[in-house]
Amino acid sequence: MRIPWNTLKITGLIICITGLYAFSDRRAERREITGIQVEFVGEDQLYLTEGMVNKLLIQNYGSLRNVPQDAVVLNTMESVLRTCDMVKNAEVFLAVDGTLHAKIIQRHPIGRVAGTTSFYLDDQGLKMPLSPNHSARVPIITGKITGKSLEDVYEILKYINADSFLSKNVIGIHIEDEADYRLKFRMEDFLVRLGDSTDLDRKFKNFKAFYLKATQDQTLAQYREVNLAFSNQVVCTKI
Repeated sequence: MRIPWNTLKITGLIICITGLYAFSDRRAERREITGIQVEFVGEDQLYLTEGMVNKLLIQNYGSLRNVPQDAVVLNTMESVLRTCDMVKNAEVFLAVDGTLHAKIIQRHPIGRVAGTTSFYLDDQGLKMPLSPNHSARVPIITGKITGKSLEDVYEILKYINADSFLSKNVIGIHIEDEADYRLKFRMEDFLVRLGDSTDLDRKFKNFKAFYLKATQDQTLAQYREVNLAFSNQVVCTKI
């Protein structure tokens, strides 16, 4: 009887490989988390600290050091981190050395509502709590705060933030009503009446044309109010 050595060799090799994989998997299951590393990604890194992230994890999972790696569900941990009011997005993964890495993107405020309750408005138009660690230098929103007026203010703030001139000079938005938004500029006692939140491109182009002409003529200090609410004209009020 002829012994099929090649077949036996292949079968033995398969058994060995399978055994090695099973052994490797069992070792991986017994591996423990050796530490936690928090990394803040992007420009906004001021409102949330590493200690605050660690505290949130401890509140939900206890001390993670020496916890078996297979006991941690990374997707669930990401969801927990996203429940933090300062977190825009979170990614959690395990490194080969057993370190648990948490990459955090913090939310970005673009305006601050000053009223009975103060809060930020973020770059997605959502309410964001104030941070005990840092106060953002953003336009202050005052006046009649409603759901509709905040939606309009969000559109106005998006336009302002996309424009280098406006983002440097607009320091406040006052809501007189939902059809009368007023912009406060860095220049003392200088007010721009925007009207409603529609046709922003035309209104701000008209304002820039006025501003450039008044600056060239050195007459800007003579004006206390510029009204952009009208369709085809800029109405200015002198001091």
